[in-house]
Amino acid sequence: MNKAITDGLVLMPPPFSAGLNLWSRENGTPGSASYQGQPNAALVSNDQDFAGCLELQKTETTQRLRSFAQTPIQPGLYLRVTARVKAVSGNLPSVRIAAWAGNVSGQNVAGLTQVGPTVPLQGYGEVVTVSAIISPAARTGVDMAWTTQVAYAHVGLDLTGANGGVVRIDDLVVEDVTGLFIRKLMDWVDVRDYGALGNGTTNDAAAFLAADADAQGRAILVPSGVFRLTSDVTINSRIRFEGTVSMPLNRRLILTRNFDLDTYGQAFGSEIEGFRRALAALFYFTDHVTLDLSGRRVELTEPIDVAAISGLTSFNNRRVVRNGQLVAVASPAWATEEFTSTATYSPASNLTLTGVANVANIPVGALVEGTGVGREVYVRAKNVAAGTITLSQPLWGATGTRPYTFRRFKYMLDFSGFDLLSRFELEDIEFNCLGQCSGVMMATSGSTKRFLSCTFNRPLDRGITTPGLGCQGMFVDMCQFLSNESALPAQNRTSIALNVNANDVKLRNNRVVRFAHFAIVNGTGHLIHANHFFQGDDQPAGIRRAGLVFTQTNVSTVVTGNYVDNCFIEWGNEHDSAPEWNGEFSFGGLNIVGNVFIASATTSAFRWVVVKPYGPGHYLNGFSLVSNSFRVFNGSIDRVEMVDTSLASLEMAQARNVRVEGNSFNNVGQGIMNPLIVTHTQNTVADTWTVGSDGFVPFGGRIRMVESVQPEGAILNGSNVARYAFPNATPGVGAQGNQAQLRWGEAVRGKAVVRMRMDLPS
Repeated sequence: MNKAITDGLVLMPPPFSAGLNLWSRENGTPGSASYQGQPNAALVSNDQDFAGCLELQKTETTQRLRSFAQTPIQPGLYLRVTARVKAVSGNLPSVRIAAWAGNVSGQNVAGLTQVGPTVPLQGYGEVVTVSAIISPAARTGVDMAWTTQVAYAHVGLDLTGANGGVVRIDDLVVEDVTGLFIRKLMDWVDVRDYGALGNGTTNDAAAFLAADADAQGRAILVPSGVFRLTSDVTINSRIRFEGTVSMPLNRRLILTRNFDLDTYGQAFGSEIEGFRRALAALFYFTDHVTLDLSGRRVELTEPIDVAAISGLTSFNNRRVVRNGQLVAVASPAWATEEFTSTATYSPASNLTLTGVANVANIPVGALVEGTGVGREVYVRAKNVAAGTITLSQPLWGATGTRPYTFRRFKYMLDFSGFDLLSRFELEDIEFNCLGQCSGVMMATSGSTKRFLSCTFNRPLDRGITTPGLGCQGMFVDMCQFLSNESALPAQNRTSIALNVNANDVKLRNNRVVRFAHFAIVNGTGHLIHANHFFQGDDQPAGIRRAGLVFTQTNVSTVVTGNYVDNCFIEWGNEHDSAPEWNGEFSFGGLNIVGNVFIASATTSAFRWVVVKPYGPGHYLNGFSLVSNSFRVFNGSIDRVEMVDTSLASLEMAQARNVRVEGNSFNNVGQGIMNPLIVTHTQNTVADTWTVGSDGFVPFGGRIRMVESVQPEGAILNGSNVARYAFPNATPGVGAQGNQAQLRWGEAVRGKAVVRMRMDLPS
């Protein structure tokens, strides 16, 4: 940079040969005395060292020489004033560059250094060069550090020391030396200046680290080239890549000030490789917990095995990946692997398959299918030497030896290589599966994973899969699941948004569109709130499938404020190796409160709440269906609930703590409630009144208790005489046990309000 060239600045003072009237013997200000006609100053044209020069005798304590010309001073401009001087005779003086600093008003800016370093002349005829640098910037190397108040300078020199000596002075030179300060002016350092070669083979790691150590707040520039780094490198300065780096797969580049996909993509030459490298660094990087994808689109041609690229199998610190889109590109790597093998299952060891043929070929995370296998059972681990497989859930009806199919779906992000991964979060990520693959497979164990504001767009098989207990305490909040099977009839769909194996999961504010199922849920303590999941189709009188499927009996779960659209809630125990009741907690702990249930263009046999016992002896023991709204469009249904008795029925004589009240029913043939309030009118006198439930008892239950009987009006005998007797009650009479009898002790008639229950309190 040279402002004399770029800005047309005139920096040089006039040569002495132009006239001594142009040179001041004071400060160079207008009106000050010049050297014209002075007896101690003369022009010399034939000096052997100087083509033309000024000969000057020192007659004053400080002999000043200043140019009347104004040399401009500007911010960012560095000027070097140079003079070549030699002693000719007499006393030997000292010499220094000097300049007078003037502001825009023509006044001297006081308080500034206006002289340069002093250099003594040591002998006669020896040419001595003196110089000084002037700039408004107070940087190392600047001799006269002025301020931006200074607009111009009268440059020159001073002779100090003993008087009487004669010196000759060559024409002064003023030059722009801003280029000498470029490195200090620039906010970056170049790795090549520290020995980096960028030839793709030489290890440049030491040069990168040296540049980082010297940056001191400046950024690092990686210029064009391929810079090989064969060891882990941590850069604590800001960094900018024009070239790229290459590293072994087991080495990590950690960029503490630029931990984002943009920078890593530039560093490694592609966004996919940048994503892999940044994700690997995330697990070893303590300054940041978040990897920002910079809102970028990363195209994947194969699954990302996160454990493999991180080099870890266990991690228990919070880490977040956010703000980007992962896009599946068609590739053979997404093809589902399928294996068939025989194995033996025993309920005594209900999470193990033994004698598994070809166990080495069966991958962890494979879906297990076969007779007696419930939905969403996965291979959690395997022991090749022992020929065994550890399952994510027990099998309800698979005792003995039989064939199984193992299908391994492919996921964009696959964490199944982690034995333990906790507190990992994905925020504002779109998994654009495009019917090529599935979304995320979680680790086999760990807790408090979090999916926030993510979109799972057209997953081929699954949105989120947990093959073990890695979903403990999981959060899925404000996510959208968009099916790849929207155009199919509901009964033909196979994809599932997510599954749950462990406890304390929160599914909140999600939108789930036309999957086979929204969630297959095991475990207890779940909060399922404010989701909209809909699974209808365009078929006349279409078949509807379960949206939520609970797979154990005692769930301790709240389902509240959801929009359940053209699907139902199924509650069974398909993940129970001994599905018959054997003294354990039976169906209880499910609270369905304040939801909106709708259905359209379905059959009258459709139900919104279905209990499906996989073995006999079970009963309801703590169930609430309260303040929900049920509505059918374009048709009607018989009732809202049922027991699926295809495998077993419920023991209604054991029901306890069932609460069904405050619900509304629209285009539903039969409403339900418990407790049930019935107004019974007895028109003929009778000792025994039989009070029916008229179908209001939920799940086809029997009447187990009559809580109260309140006569309405007079109770009359056959003579029309009012009687004031009070009846005793017998619940559970009739062929279905859904009636109660009131015995008055004599034949009477009248009206009574009867409050009955299908359950008993615990």
